Formats: sequence, C-alpha cells, structure tokens
Amino acid sequence: MSFIPKEALKIDVVGATVDFFKLEKDGQSSYYFDTSKCGPPDPMVNAVSGLKLIKGTDDKLVMINHKAPGGLFSKLGDDISYETEMLEGGLVKIIFSDNGSSSTTDLENISH
Repeated sequence: MSFIPKEALKIDVVGATVDFFKLEKDGQSSYYFDTSKCGPPDPMVNAVSGLKLIKGTDDKLVMINHKAPGGLFSKLGDDISYETEMLEGGLVKIIFSDNGSSSTTDLENISH
C-alpha cells in the first residue's frame, strides 16, 4: 500500500536515494518520499534532501518511515516544525514545515 497520493508527480531531488513526488494543490506544494523499507542512513539523507526543498517556503515535506526519526528531530532548530501520524502496518507519517522562525537549522551539517 502506498501512502503517496496517486496524483503526485515523480520529481528529481538532488542527493535523494529514493523517489520523491510533488503534489500541487490550492497554491501549495507538498513533497513526498517513502523510506519505510530503508535502513540508515537513507531516512536521514532523504529527509535532509527534502527539507532543502521546503526551506524558506510554505510548502510541506511528507516522510513515510518505519519509525519516528528521533535522531533527526533532535537536530532540527525552531525553524522546522513537524507533526507525526501513525499509519497502517506500524508506519509513521511525518509532515515537516518551515515556520520561518529566526533560528535556522543547518541542513548542510545535520547528518554529521
């Protein structure tokens, strides 16, 4: 079962190791990727690549993963917010947003 909307279009994302998809709706873009079948470091690598897409925008990044990425959450500054939602099969959907606060997450060094 895919948790990525069928109407989302596949896009190329620099640094990504899984497929990314973009859905434009009501003037906002949402980017989706699924790392639920990946092991480290792929979830972190792809999340960072996706966060670069939404940095400084009102767009959303939706990650489907096998668990909440606590290591990633601890590295995010006040400028990136996230919500988690449990999905069927024990998977987790994480929705990231750039909330434009003055704190800035260093996306170039987040995986170190």
